[in-house]
Formats: sequence, C-alpha cells, structure tokens
Amino acid sequence: MKKAIVGKKLGMTQIFLQDGRLVPVTVIQAGPCTVVQKKTIEKDGYEAVQFGFDQIPENRVEKLVNKPDAGHFKKAGVAPMRNLREFRLEDSASYEIGQVVKADIFAEGEKIDISGITKGHGFTGAIYRWNQHTGPMAHGSKYHRGVGSLSANSDPSRVFKNKHMAGHYGVEKVTIQNLEIVKVDAERSLLLVHGAVPGPKEGLLLIRNAIKA
Repeated sequence: MKKAIVGKKLGMTQIFLQDGRLVPVTVIQAGPCTVVQKKTIEKDGYEAVQFGFDQIPENRVEKLVNKPDAGHFKKAGVAPMRNLREFRLEDSASYEIGQVVKADIFAEGEKIDISGITKGHGFTGAIYRWNQHTGPMAHGSKYHRGVGSLSANSDPSRVFKNKHMAGHYGVEKVTIQNLEIVKVDAERSLLLVHGAVPGPKEGLLLIRNAIKA
C-alpha cells in the first residue's frame, strides 16, 4: 500500500543500534499533516489527496495567506498551512478532509524514498559544478580553472547541447531511494533515517514508501 507524508529536515546525528553498530542518521520532522482536499475521478479525473504541513500561527495568517488560499483552507475547515503537497495514493478514498496523518504510518526497518531540493551554490565554474580536472598549475600554464575546449571551430562550428559549462549549481529536485528507517518517534513526529537526505536544514521533504524495495 502506498504511503506518503510531508516533513522537513532537522539535521544529522548518530545513534547506536541494538547490535552495537554506530550509524549516521538524518532527523526528519514527518508531519503531522492535515488532509486539506480530496481529488476524485468524477470531479477531477483522478484520485489524490492534498496534505497541508506546518501550520501558520494565527498572528501571521493575515500577512502570509492570500485570499484564494484563505478560502481554500476555510472550505476544508482547517487551519492555514505553509506547505501544500498532493499525493496519488491507492487508498485515497479512505482519507477524510481534516484527518491528521502522523509519522507512525511508517515503522522501523521500512524502506522509503525521500525527495528534496538540494542546497544552492550560486553561479559556479565547471570544476566545482561538474568535477572537471584543473589545468596545469605551473606558472607558465596561465590556464588553471577554465572550462577547456568547447568544440571544433570548423565543423560543427557550434557548441553541442548539454556541454558541461559554468552556471547555476544546486536547487534541483533530487530523490534518494531505499533509505532505511532506523527509529520512529511518534510522540514527537520524528523519523530517524539511515544516511543523508537532500537539502539544507529546515528544507521541505516528501517521504514515500520505496517503489523498488
């Protein structure tokens, strides 16, 4: 059965397993998420569930929520949320608007896929962005961190698409598959996942059960 939840990355630490191994883990605040909308085949052409995550404090609602979004939350009868994400689940019909989904939908030992936005690095050169080699570092070279040859000037007389060049690096959606849940803390809505996940601290994450497990 497909399961999903929205969360955010809190940071990394390490814990001991029962067999004595020390493993690095990422601490994720998974939920609680509120069901804000249900998509149906009759009305929308497909079935899906829209989750809201990270409730906005009452004193900030007027500043952060525009009128269309305010009406959307009011229709559902739920408090305004900072993030809305939609999931196509096999049992979408079983969810009810206003229902709260917590981290305990997952269990220790389960494999999950986590999607996030990678850290931004700004405009970077080909060496930092694509791990290309530097030029000779001797004083006579005068060409140390350049991109290198781009193409032949007579034929084809152009630079091919997808040539590794300098440019904006990071801020891309990345999914890491088959991460293992080491511990579930349902009271505090925390998941401890073995290994690293994309993005900076406080970065938004989409957590689903693994499709290749």
